[in-house]
Amino acid sequence: MLHIPILRKGKAYRSLDVVRVPHHCTKEPFVEVSQANVGLIRRDLRDQESPRAILAGLACDELIRISERAAEHFASATLPLGDALQSPQDYVEQVSATTGLPYVLARKNMQKIRTALGQTRAVVNGLTRGVDLRILDAGFGEANGQALSFFLRAASLGVVLPSNSPGVHSLWVPAIALKMPLVLKPGSAELWTPYRIIQAFLRAGCPAEVFSYYPTDHAGAGEILRQCGRGMLFGDVSSLRPWENDPRIELHGPGFSKVVLGEDAIADWENYLEVMVASILENAGRSCINGSGVWVPRHGKRIAEALAARLARVAPRACDDEQAQLAPFADADVARRISEMIDFDLEQGGARDVTSAHRGSGRLVEWQGCAYLLPTIVHCDTPDHPLANREFLFPFASVVEVPEDRIPEILGPSLVVTAITSNPRLIARLTSSPLIFRLNLGPISTNQVRWDQPHEGNLFDHLYGRRAFQSVAAVSG
Repeated sequence: MLHIPILRKGKAYRSLDVVRVPHHCTKEPFVEVSQANVGLIRRDLRDQESPRAILAGLACDELIRISERAAEHFASATLPLGDALQSPQDYVEQVSATTGLPYVLARKNMQKIRTALGQTRAVVNGLTRGVDLRILDAGFGEANGQALSFFLRAASLGVVLPSNSPGVHSLWVPAIALKMPLVLKPGSAELWTPYRIIQAFLRAGCPAEVFSYYPTDHAGAGEILRQCGRGMLFGDVSSLRPWENDPRIELHGPGFSKVVLGEDAIADWENYLEVMVASILENAGRSCINGSGVWVPRHGKRIAEALAARLARVAPRACDDEQAQLAPFADADVARRISEMIDFDLEQGGARDVTSAHRGSGRLVEWQGCAYLLPTIVHCDTPDHPLANREFLFPFASVVEVPEDRIPEILGPSLVVTAITSNPRLIARLTSSPLIFRLNLGPISTNQVRWDQPHEGNLFDHLYGRRAFQSVAAVSG
């Protein structure tokens, strides 16, 4: 059976403690994965300075070139996978096998990561706001007549990763160009992408010692976050809550992303229907940047009906079907619980599953032995309904009518807001709101990304601090 090892500062380690991850559909064991216990992780992380010193000895410019080379290796090369080899097609099929993501969506995510790595220079330039990277190499310098000095806040970045979508890995890959060693805990079902990214970096000439890869349990994940000076955590609200007051940890949870139409655009809402559909449906609705709400001043019921009619055409397809747009749940019980949660909230009144009249079946369906949740559009009578501001791991969105003057405060925290309006007063309120992390003005789907823009926090600000600095030439004798 295929085996994925632990990587301890780049060195493969096969543990006696293993987990066998099943195929999402057949439930047969598909891959064996070495497990790192808390003691091993704690012991390894006693020395975080050695990997940091290695990256400190390389210029940012060279690390960017390495990242750019890694982009092509990740997308095109046959790379090591434990004792085996993994072609790009192997990777696509393996991601699909354990997560349920169709091949076409796995390839799209692969291209997303390739683009992020290939545009590392633009990404870093955006994160640093154009700072001359030689200042990061030296620790100090001057820009526009102003003295600058930056320092790394930690010796390594610990990242606890999810299994929902490979595209999230584009968020941590700039760390190498910023001279930060990585300690990665892969998702339990999506072990493939971080391992392949590491191998692509190694093929591109990056020192192996700056990568650690620890498949582990909840306790091991907590140990990584406690021991590393800086961390990133992906998860749901309950898994993020214990860390929400820890400034060392950058949290990535539900996005509650939304499409908003202003009064000046609402009469032409049909022109923007495909923007709404793409926001909800792309990547099988698995991303935090998928739209989970459409907030409008009028015509809410008509918009909900149109979205429901459009999305009801989407049905399960085979994993190798190039038209596949939905992903099955690896655990059918998770799909069942989500559907039951939605039904419970609908039973409270004040909301209606508009898609139920269009799709001709229940929301939860079994197809070729796999559990799917079909796209769901809910019309909410008020913004206070429990389903008005919810996010689930499939194409789900609420349609809510609110007066324009209550936006953006009524939206609550939103990772992405696509605002279709030319009203300068509404635009001013949106741009001044601390509740919106990424703002699209105009008909741009919520999942359309610009790589030179930060996402839910700025990785450079998370990893680097700036100090006051001045110097004079030393006088000898």
